[in-house]
Amino acid sequence: MKERKFSPSGEGLVQVIAGILFVVLLIIINIVDPTFYPTMWHLATSGSMEEIAEYIQGYGPMAMVVSMLLDIFVNAVGFLPSIFISTANGLVFGMWPGIIISWLAETIGVIISFYIMRYFLRDAADKLISKSTTLMKVDDFSGNNGFVVMLFARSLPYFPSGVITALGAISKIKPRDYILANLIGKFPSTALEVAIGTDIVNFQENMGRLGIIVVVAAIVYFILWKVYKRYINKRNAEQDHDPNA
Repeated sequence: MKERKFSPSGEGLVQVIAGILFVVLLIIINIVDPTFYPTMWHLATSGSMEEIAEYIQGYGPMAMVVSMLLDIFVNAVGFLPSIFISTANGLVFGMWPGIIISWLAETIGVIISFYIMRYFLRDAADKLISKSTTLMKVDDFSGNNGFVVMLFARSLPYFPSGVITALGAISKIKPRDYILANLIGKFPSTALEVAIGTDIVNFQENMGRLGIIVVVAAIVYFILWKVYKRYINKRNAEQDHDPNA
């Protein structure tokens, strides 16, 4: 079997530049505020939405900027939960501003994480994939259908973000497809997380709305799952009948 090389034009340079810029940004943040990283780690792992909300509010006019930096940091790291920050954004800024802030920050964070993971992991993954016919077929499928697969995966609320990012990083999905799928797919999942989280904290006030959101979301995602399965089955059938697959 001929070994396959993963070297799309210009992407290696983009990955290097993205990695360098990210490292430079981390260094600058540490120079400006040496307490930033310990504080971010504590808030991201504490699970206390009230503490996070209080911390964000303490920055006054800069609260939105700090909140976005915190959310970007957590999503770029990849293995820390961002649900607490998203909920805190809803509590501090209101539901819709909280949704917009969390959506943009989480999208930026997972894109940064994608480039970091792909830069460090893709070469090793490519060697492993080239040794297996099954893995090559799956990898080719992820390249041809990466946008749809990633779009559906990102639209799922409460699913571990780092797992989806890692799968995208070692797959053949094109960066532009990954970015677009995340920009679109992150919105419904983030909106649900902020809305449900905010209503749970204020359960007594929003019990009726919370119930409606949960029921409607369950119905919509059930329909989307059926449509997604039909699409995947159709694409698998087409690949099985394609002599060049």
